[in-house]
Amino acid sequence: MQSFFNGRTDDLAQFQSTMQAIEQACSYIQMQTNPAVAEATLLSLRQSPQLYQTCKFILENSQVAPARFQAAAAIRDAAIREWGFLSADEKRSLVSYCLCFVIQHASSPDAFVQAKVSAVGGQLMKRGWLDFMESEKEAFLSEVKMAVLGNHGVAAQFVGINFLESMVSEFSPDTSTAMGLPREFHEQCRASLELHYLKKFYSWAQESAFSVTSKVVECDSTVAEVKVCAVALRLMFQIMNWDFQLNKNAVERVKSINVFSSGVKNVAVLLKKSECIFVQPGSSWRDVLISSGHIGWLLGLYGMLRQKFSSDSYWLDSPIAVSARQLIIQLCSLTGTIFPSDNGQMQEHHLVQMLSGIIQWIHPPDIISAAIENGKSESELLDGCRALLYMAILTTPMVFDKLLKSIRSVACPLGTLSLLSSLTCEVVKARMADNTEEETWSWYARDILLDSWTAILQPPDIGKDAELPPECIRASAGVFNLIIESELKDAAVSAFDDGDDSELPQASISAMDERLSSYALLARAAVDVTIPLLTKLFSERFTLLHHGRGTSDPTCTLEELYSLLLITGHVLADEGEGETPLVPEALEAHFVDIVETKHHPVVVLSCSILKFAEQSLDPETRTAFFSPRLMEAVIWFLARWSDTYLMPLEGGRQSNCNPGHDRNCQHESQLSKKALLSFFGEHNQGKLVLDIIVKISMTTLVSYPGEKQLQELTCCQLLPAVVRRKNVCAHLVTLDSWRNLANTFANGRSLFSLTATHQRSLAETLIRSAAGMRNSEAANQYVRDLMGQMTAYLVDISSDSNIKSVAQQPDAILSVSCLLERLRGAARASQPRTQKAIFEMGISVMNPVLTLLEIYKHESAVVYLLLKFVVDWVDGQVVFLEAKDTTVVVTFCMQLLQLYSSHNIGKISLSLSSSLLSEAKTEKYKDLRALLQLLTNLCSKDIVDFSSDSNEAERTDIAQVIYLGLHIVTPLISLELLKYPKLCHDYFALVSHMLEVYPEKIVQLNNEAFAHIVGTLDFGIHHQDTEVVNMCLRSLNALASYHYKERGAGKEGLGSHVAGMMDQDGKLQEGVLCRFLRALLQLLLFEDYSTELVSSAADALLPLILCEQGLYQRLGHELIERQVNPQLKSRLANALHCLTSSNELSSSLDRINSQKFRKNLYAFLVEVRGFLRTM
Repeated sequence: MQSFFNGRTDDLAQFQSTMQAIEQACSYIQMQTNPAVAEATLLSLRQSPQLYQTCKFILENSQVAPARFQAAAAIRDAAIREWGFLSADEKRSLVSYCLCFVIQHASSPDAFVQAKVSAVGGQLMKRGWLDFMESEKEAFLSEVKMAVLGNHGVAAQFVGINFLESMVSEFSPDTSTAMGLPREFHEQCRASLELHYLKKFYSWAQESAFSVTSKVVECDSTVAEVKVCAVALRLMFQIMNWDFQLNKNAVERVKSINVFSSGVKNVAVLLKKSECIFVQPGSSWRDVLISSGHIGWLLGLYGMLRQKFSSDSYWLDSPIAVSARQLIIQLCSLTGTIFPSDNGQMQEHHLVQMLSGIIQWIHPPDIISAAIENGKSESELLDGCRALLYMAILTTPMVFDKLLKSIRSVACPLGTLSLLSSLTCEVVKARMADNTEEETWSWYARDILLDSWTAILQPPDIGKDAELPPECIRASAGVFNLIIESELKDAAVSAFDDGDDSELPQASISAMDERLSSYALLARAAVDVTIPLLTKLFSERFTLLHHGRGTSDPTCTLEELYSLLLITGHVLADEGEGETPLVPEALEAHFVDIVETKHHPVVVLSCSILKFAEQSLDPETRTAFFSPRLMEAVIWFLARWSDTYLMPLEGGRQSNCNPGHDRNCQHESQLSKKALLSFFGEHNQGKLVLDIIVKISMTTLVSYPGEKQLQELTCCQLLPAVVRRKNVCAHLVTLDSWRNLANTFANGRSLFSLTATHQRSLAETLIRSAAGMRNSEAANQYVRDLMGQMTAYLVDISSDSNIKSVAQQPDAILSVSCLLERLRGAARASQPRTQKAIFEMGISVMNPVLTLLEIYKHESAVVYLLLKFVVDWVDGQVVFLEAKDTTVVVTFCMQLLQLYSSHNIGKISLSLSSSLLSEAKTEKYKDLRALLQLLTNLCSKDIVDFSSDSNEAERTDIAQVIYLGLHIVTPLISLELLKYPKLCHDYFALVSHMLEVYPEKIVQLNNEAFAHIVGTLDFGIHHQDTEVVNMCLRSLNALASYHYKERGAGKEGLGSHVAGMMDQDGKLQEGVLCRFLRALLQLLLFEDYSTELVSSAADALLPLILCEQGLYQRLGHELIERQVNPQLKSRLANALHCLTSSNELSSSLDRINSQKFRKNLYAFLVEVRGFLRTM
């Protein structure tokens, strides 16, 4: 490599010519002409033998800014690529050149070129960070510091701060650029910068901003010092966004979030939603951020500028204003060990100080809201709301409320909760006044403020004080009342809209869920007010409906009821998320003075809604009022409500009462809880309510044909909720309404109109209810009665002599499809109590399934249903099967695979695949994925086995079966089909499992089957999905390790598969291990891949090298001989030697030796990959 640091080159004409060519290429790009020529010209620059000299010449002489940009990019790419063989002086000179260039050209109008050179300097600084000595780093950064502090003028001050921004961005893992280096390198750089320099950078930025403050305050907003101050504030904000790690251990990472708060309160969810982070820099930052007066200066600066430019409507969105507010907000999130262990006093003082500066952004709310409506920017208000959110997350409700009272300068005797309440109410009013559907400022402000309420009201950890201050309860009640008014107004206004929500009601419910959850917390904080309010609102609308029946349009009232049902469902119950949700504690333990169960406010509200829902059973009332949309809300409410209140189990959460605070609290809480839970319990009204729910479910399935969303809520939410608990099932199976539903399902045709998913879900629910039967015999008989007619129909139709002519009729296809979906649902409901009957069900339809597969081989939808039924049935049965039954099932599965394969179902040749329709390929992909799932399910027999067989001789060799299945299936899986991600993942997951667990079985495959698996592995290691590549590398590791260990024991290992063989053209092909050794080295040295794969690649490479040492030596020799440069040749030879000898590496494949080889490979790649890729 030639250096450009030793003066000008003699070949000035060549540099001039290259510069002109690059300028011409840039003009082509801008004009969007001759893109191929432009790309080739830019590529030639990166391959220039005098790249650095040429790029320097372009940077210093070209008048075309894009050309200078391309030159800077070329320096970056070349330096990163060739870093390993640059001398120490050259590395230092590259960084110095970038730094000097941006300072010398600080006044350049082409800011994007300056930014690019700064970025290149930051990247090269990081690349050499572990190479440079501390004195060298200090020398670089001292130059930067002088620029940042203004020693070289205001323009250089700006670019100096920009340089630090580039460094911080590059050293942060979230924003760093790829360098082809291991993750450990990036982590070491990050840790080093955080420990030694990040605080210094912040201090420099502080000093820089402070040095120009007077000029910024005195002059107008266009002076250069304003840009310097803005970028300095932006750098400080960037540093405060750093993910600090070194000043806290794993325990402190939890404690530091919770030092000042009574509970973590869904912190992660809130922060992710609001795109905010906590700042936890540790105690070493206390002097810079807390004790230095920095925060007071920052708040004062923003306050003065805000006052100065109060008449400028655009100033609030200027760079300096935005940067200052971002930094202020981020400083509100300071937490952890930066504050001493003084019971939160310093942190409280800090938050009071922050609020004193922020209060003017948000108070008084009515005046600020009116100003925004009159054209003022809303950004300051939104930032103030975000600051309140941080404070709410980091404090208890008590402390949060005290913050505002501690500010003497604010004429506001009320607390922070009152401010939050009035601000929320004002935003809601603005939202009500806005008739548009666009997401305006009030929309965003409302969501941020609701997050703040969520942070305040979210119940803390069990065992901690959950008491809310009286002001919080009053404020919550006021906000909830106004929100309800707003939602009802929106509902009435939108009642006659013909929007898309009517087509996707479930999507609208889901979209509202987060907001409704916040409403629920507000309601639960003031249940004395909110529960009676909801009861009153429901009662008023029920009365309106019945009094206006036949005389007035009920549409608005029905839409209001829809909204009330959604809100009330969230208030009364939480989402289960896979578990049985408990009654919310605020409702369970609050009404301690209630003596009679039926007078409990929650019971009164619930009964009011249940009675209204029951009216849908009357055909006339249903026609008048219960539209499909309203029924969706009713069914959704019943599903959520019944999961919590219907026949609840005894026990639950423990009371949070403190006996020392109130000796009667726990006793009264238990009485209130018993009053609430007993009313809908097994021995009170529970069975009656359960009967009503089943009847309503039956009505929705029969009386609302074609309403898919309503039927989905019924089949997939409500009915699964009532069979979730065994004690409910015990009453359910005794109801006439449930037997009527089961009988209609088993023997009628009215439910055949349900979609496939709903048929499957309904069958699964009906089968799961068998858990309530008195014993296993009764449960199995229930399943036989339910599914008997369906299996008999399939047997009859498959044995009909005219089946080929009848089967293709639409009615027959629909019937078969519905029955298969039902069988699949039943199979998915397999449990020990009903396993026998479901096994018999599957056995009885084995032959019909094979017959139908033959008949419907051209009906892809039916084929897929047949396969998925078998997949689900085997999945539910295989772990329980005795040896004899296992043989039957395995034999059937093999027949299914062979039949599928014999008809070429799913086979897409590589030569034809490009001409096939996308839909056809998708159908084949789904079928093949189902077959792979079938084989995977069979695999589980060797992992989990609940059968009682003890005779090993009678057991089926599952591994042999799976390899036979793979032998049948893999020829159908083309490389084109492996481009489908799910199929690809399932295939390689199964192959890697089999090769890792049963490598000895692969030897028994014939050459064709073995070659196909090897071919797919070759495809897989070059896949773009790192998980797929990782599975393939594990497979290679398993293959090579098995062969190496077997040969070490004097056995054949992979035998003939390792030896070379003749291909169809008579040419000798390498053995499989040689082939993969060559391919893996090619990948590691010359191709692009994720650094996360290096460990897995090392684990595969070591046994490959041990198996094929001769080939490894030849490949290494070839690489060395290809090097023209003697220095590079020597370095490569030494690196190859160290790869297999450093760290006392042995020829063992144990874990310790594998770890040593991983370290060796990391070092090898860092040493040689850069210059090898330039060859």
